Amino acid sequence: MPANTTEIEKKLWASADSLRANSKLKASEYSVPVLGLIFLRFADHRFSQLDQELRKKAPAPGGRYSLSKIDYQAEGVMYLPEEARFSNLLKLPESQDIGKAINDAMKAIEAENEELLGVLPKTYNHLDKDMLIALLKTFSGIPMDVEGDFFGKVYEYFLGRFAMSEGQRGGEFFTPTALVKLIVEIIEPYYGRIFDPACGSGGMFVQSARFVESHQRNPSTDISIYGQEKTLETVNLCKMNLAVHGLSGDIKQTNSYYQSLHNPQGQGDFDFVMANPPFNVNGVDKTKIKGDSRYCFGLPNVDNANYLWIQEFYSALNEHGRAGFVMANSASDARNSEMEIRRQLIQSQAVDVMVSIASNFFYTVTLPCTLWFLDRGKRETDRRDKVLFIDARHIYRQLDRAHRDFTPQQTEFLANIARLYRGEAIETAKGSTATIQEHFPDGVYADIAGLCKVVTLAEIEVQGWSLNPGRYVGVTERPVDDFDFKERLEELNEELEVLNVEARELEERIAANVMALLEGGRG
Repeated sequence: MPANTTEIEKKLWASADSLRANSKLKASEYSVPVLGLIFLRFADHRFSQLDQELRKKAPAPGGRYSLSKIDYQAEGVMYLPEEARFSNLLKLPESQDIGKAINDAMKAIEAENEELLGVLPKTYNHLDKDMLIALLKTFSGIPMDVEGDFFGKVYEYFLGRFAMSEGQRGGEFFTPTALVKLIVEIIEPYYGRIFDPACGSGGMFVQSARFVESHQRNPSTDISIYGQEKTLETVNLCKMNLAVHGLSGDIKQTNSYYQSLHNPQGQGDFDFVMANPPFNVNGVDKTKIKGDSRYCFGLPNVDNANYLWIQEFYSALNEHGRAGFVMANSASDARNSEMEIRRQLIQSQAVDVMVSIASNFFYTVTLPCTLWFLDRGKRETDRRDKVLFIDARHIYRQLDRAHRDFTPQQTEFLANIARLYRGEAIETAKGSTATIQEHFPDGVYADIAGLCKVVTLAEIEVQGWSLNPGRYVGVTERPVDDFDFKERLEELNEELEVLNVEARELEERIAANVMALLEGGRG
């Protein structure tokens, strides 16, 4: 295995992106075909490995038995006909129609693997021949001595880079891996049915599978994957991403506000729900969802879908299910009808953990966010009337001026706070032992000013049913010589951004009320 796979990812991206830079293509026109070629290279790699193994076991030439598609599929590997082999595409003469050949390869894979029917990109005839030849050569340079999931990591890396390139649209299909990993570590999806009604490119599913594997279990048998997305292109991206990681799932195209194909009556069949829904969406037609049992705490009066999503997640859980999702900070303190919905949710004893995240974790927006964690099974525990609040705004790794993430040790440390709160054993494989011992020397949970605090529902009621960790956790006292001006300025800027969002929402509500009054006066 190469010593540094991250360097390989960067080189592959630099090569592929330079080709786009010298073309007239937008990132959005280039991304899906490139991801399709990574998919094809991965499929060829896995097929070649298994093909060699099977041929060693097969009878000598002239025997009755010959390898068939079933032999490969029985081992969880996509069958590739000769015309779909990456190595054969590389050998094509430059005089041939390369775009058509790649399209035909994708069609051939779909014909042999029904779960991919209609999923793979087939627009390569629209790309320049020289570019396609260069891309094939670029991806052929991926070393063959890589460990199993390296191709998945390359695919994931390219997804993230395209998300950065495509701005707001990229955020529709890609959730930063750091946030996904923390969600997975806190809800611990060891087994069962996993649902994401805003699944994007499927990052929640991929990280869930990795979590299962890291705990010596088999994701192919221990978890079942269910997802929904509004656009067909994103559904196909998700299916390709699952296939690249050796996974499969039931991914459907639908608008989750109006229809849930996996949770039609809010019947709560899922063990785990994970999501990164779009924030502060307006324009949802509430006449179409009036009486929908998924929205069991009622519809908000404001033109904002945050509390529709929150209820979608809650209603999809079974009686012992856990949910983890990303949400706009403003939802934690929203007033009026949204506060009433939040009150009911809190009093249902399902809210378990709230985590504040710093700004600049997303590729497309700089705003901070909050991770919400629900646990419908905690009603049967001594945590039933408590909520754990974690302020992680000061915990991050600075990637560049505009982007942050968590180190593996930081992710493990934050998840371990939740484990201590739940009375579970901590995990230390990622190196969080020293940090845990520093903060929790007795090996048991304790409130720490500026980091974490367990709060009763009665205390939350006094605070107007707020779920904002900053209201409860407090601040850490720092000596004067430890004052970091740049860090403090960033903190103030984050608070200002949140206040600006809330101010804009308030302005919109005031304007709407004024218009309603004026129209009523005219009547």
